[in-house]
Amino acid sequence: QVQLVESGGGLVQPGGSLRLSCAASGFDFSNRAMSWYRQAPGKERELVATISSTGGSTNYADSVKGRFTISRDNNKSTVHLQMNSLKAEDMAVYYCYVGRYKYWGQGTQVTVSS
Repeated sequence: QVQLVESGGGLVQPGGSLRLSCAASGFDFSNRAMSWYRQAPGKERELVATISSTGGSTNYADSVKGRFTISRDNNKSTVHLQMNSLKAEDMAVYYCYVGRYKYWGQGTQVTVSS
């Protein structure tokens, strides 16, 4: 069955960096676009970034452009989100998502605080 397991979240100071990872299994990962979403307390879940199946095309929310980078390794069935220059407003639970199967990971908490 489809599995998405996120890791890499944690506590970071404003201006710091984190790298999230999502390990995928149970489906044809190399043929599927992948996305990262996030949900802050009291807010709706929002799309952060999407990467095409080959990695040749990426899209970002305006709020993270220039600071976040999505990437993938099809040999390892993983997708990453490199987050730099983190702000308090980036604090949220981050989720990995495969749209083709409408499947979410369990999420990983990112806390930005001094």
